[in-house]
Amino acid sequence: MAAKTMRFKTVLVAVLLAVAAAICGGSASQASAGTAAQSDSSQIVADMGAGWNLGNQLEANINGFPSETAWGNPTVTQALIDKVQAAGFKTIRIPVSYLRNVGPGPGYTVDPSWLNRVQEVVDYAYNRGMYVVINMHGDGYKTIDGSWLICDSPAQAEIKDKYQKVWQQIASKFQSYDQRLILESMNEEFDGQYGQPTQPCYANINDYNQIFVDTVRRTGGNNSSRWLLVPGWNTNIDYTAGNYGFELPTDQYRSPSIPSDEHRIMISVHYYDPWDFTGEETGNITQWGPAATDPSKTSTWGQEEYLDAQLKKMYDGFVAKGYPVVVGEYGAIDKSSFDSMNNTYRADFAYTLAATAKKYGQVSVYWDNGVNGQYGFGLFDRRAHTVTQQGIISAIMSGVGGG
Repeated sequence: MAAKTMRFKTVLVAVLLAVAAAICGGSASQASAGTAAQSDSSQIVADMGAGWNLGNQLEANINGFPSETAWGNPTVTQALIDKVQAAGFKTIRIPVSYLRNVGPGPGYTVDPSWLNRVQEVVDYAYNRGMYVVINMHGDGYKTIDGSWLICDSPAQAEIKDKYQKVWQQIASKFQSYDQRLILESMNEEFDGQYGQPTQPCYANINDYNQIFVDTVRRTGGNNSSRWLLVPGWNTNIDYTAGNYGFELPTDQYRSPSIPSDEHRIMISVHYYDPWDFTGEETGNITQWGPAATDPSKTSTWGQEEYLDAQLKKMYDGFVAKGYPVVVGEYGAIDKSSFDSMNNTYRADFAYTLAATAKKYGQVSVYWDNGVNGQYGFGLFDRRAHTVTQQGIISAIMSGVGGG
């Protein structure tokens, strides 16, 4: 989602158990139709379970310098991560910005203290047996001070050299970690407008993904066989699965121990449709799904059938070909101050996304920005280490089959 500095990305589950059973049955039938390559990708998806984002922390910054408390959240602690795990989440995605913590060329050295802190937070989850995803999150937003991974900048030779050297340092730092650590090349990379992709911007995004894969693989160790996650244009489903210019990176430097018919590339997308329900900071649209009671408070689009069709595009385009898909962000902001039943619809939305992702063999990772109350995405109080939205958490766990 766009820069989260000011735009905090920000059910009674009204789907019958029979529907849930049908969804699970759909998942089984999809898997049974797969190939040997898919069985390995299906296993990683199953093992990752329900995911949660540590949002607005390691991508937060002050004047372009990453600072995990800059956007109002407290310092990340082991106790918080333990609470998230106890709630049933098996995967944590940790957005990370580098920005002005990257030194000048030609070396582009990343501040060692920042890399050490990233590793420390990763270890909070990794050492508990969780899956962890880390990425390069805010460096491609034009609206963020210190951003530099700009796909329509004329300085592409310098950008690509810097990108390669930064990822070489990150990958080397985590070279010995096993397959529970997943590296993600970048976040919502695009030219800043929400229309159709432009060129050569999309071609540069494809180049970034290829540089990322090649660089990580060449650092050796477990990186030679690690699962790597790459996005298309702005992590948009239509612009990734459709004929708009996305190219899967080649993986020529991976370990020869990986069977030739098996992939180790994952595809990243985000899901916030319909935006007037999930993210628009007004009280106009507060309801979603089949249990909605007021058409004037329900969006005219983006309901269950639409969500299903969108995730099916990712199944057809990637999962069916052995490439796992990670819905790396989804959720809806809190509008309960406008509608006392809003959290019910937020939980309905979370359940449906999680269940549909499972149906189509995909990982779902809820976006939590640490903000509770009006317009927040928070499921936990990061200071008190308590659950604030058990209904939404229970819906997610029910959707993935864990509750």
